[in-house]
Amino acid sequence: MDVIVERGCGLDVHQATVVACLLTGPPGSRPRKEIRSFRTVTASLRELRDWLKEAGCTHVAMESTGVYWQPVYAVLEGHLDLVVGNAHHIKAVPGRKTDVKDSEWIAGLLRHGLIRPSFVPPKPLRELRDLLRYRRKLIEAGAAERNRLLKLLETANIKLSSVASDVFGVSGMAMLQALIDGTATPAEMAGLARGVLRRKEADLVLALDGCLAEHHRYLLGLQLRRIEAAESDVAALDARIGERLKPYQAVHRLLMTIPGVDWSTAAVILAELGDDMRVFRSAAHAAAWAGLCPGNNESAGKHRRSGARQGNVHLKTALVIAAVAASRKAGSYLRDKYHRLRARRGPLRAAVAIAHKILIAAYHMIATGNAYKDLGPNHLDQARRTQTAKSLVRRLTRLGYQVMLLPQTAPS
Repeated sequence: MDVIVERGCGLDVHQATVVACLLTGPPGSRPRKEIRSFRTVTASLRELRDWLKEAGCTHVAMESTGVYWQPVYAVLEGHLDLVVGNAHHIKAVPGRKTDVKDSEWIAGLLRHGLIRPSFVPPKPLRELRDLLRYRRKLIEAGAAERNRLLKLLETANIKLSSVASDVFGVSGMAMLQALIDGTATPAEMAGLARGVLRRKEADLVLALDGCLAEHHRYLLGLQLRRIEAAESDVAALDARIGERLKPYQAVHRLLMTIPGVDWSTAAVILAELGDDMRVFRSAAHAAAWAGLCPGNNESAGKHRRSGARQGNVHLKTALVIAAVAASRKAGSYLRDKYHRLRARRGPLRAAVAIAHKILIAAYHMIATGNAYKDLGPNHLDQARRTQTAKSLVRRLTRLGYQVMLLPQTAPS
């Protein structure tokens, strides 16, 4: 097997230690091996970097295990060519397993070019990723807190959610605050309704008349403050994300032209997928990396059913949410395709398929800079004109009609 890297190092990274195996030597000769261990504190990582540079090392490989590889990557970035490999693809041969042997195995794979590098975006996009992923966690935490608050209201027999469509709107928040204060009557709290909710004032009086004790008011106050704090933090994050998106405004605006893709989803696509599509071999490769392609399971010429691939969960979740939103966009190709797939495959698989189409479109838009062009709701019918006509004729025939198809004449 040919040697590609003459001076390469394999790192076995853990929480507290890093074991490094440096292999040096020209092709065709037995490489010289040197093994050292370092702590993962920044000072020790700098020692690792200086040692590798003094030894003339050009390439370093490590596994993407948890978050432990990230500080090592940050210290070595810009000084050496780094290869971060998928831990599932770098499995050592069976036998005795030690940290030293793991580092030797990684170094040997690197030396022969057998590690497929994972996609690691540049630092500005990594920072944008962190902001957007934390934003998602805050939104999920806020939603969980809202559910707890609604559950607490039900335990006190306050049926506000049965009458108001949005408990956390302007009217609902005013009523919740009145419930926490505990000084207003149900009729006075119902009078806080605004807009169309005023028409339900009689129902609100009955819904707000419950068994709310001081214990409930205390918990309601805590939960409401946590919800408001989460909303405030999300607003602060949005402002910072907007600042970090300025260098990518053109691409960001381009992605927002896709049906179902809003401001936050476009930012997630940009942060997770990157702005340089040359890191992917093709659009299909990008879709597989995102986990939006079914797995392959073929043996002896027979294809067996296989589940979806494990991919980038953050990108996949955002794209599926965008697909559901696109399914409600009237007059769009994605909406028509979603409902056709849903009739045959169910709503979840249809959403994943539309998410795949959105990703393919985003890939080509980022790669070429071209705007999104909607094919229209009649594209599939026009593409399969004959088959669509036969299917409609069969349906009408089963209903007892005699059908004769004639081409439409042009108006005079």
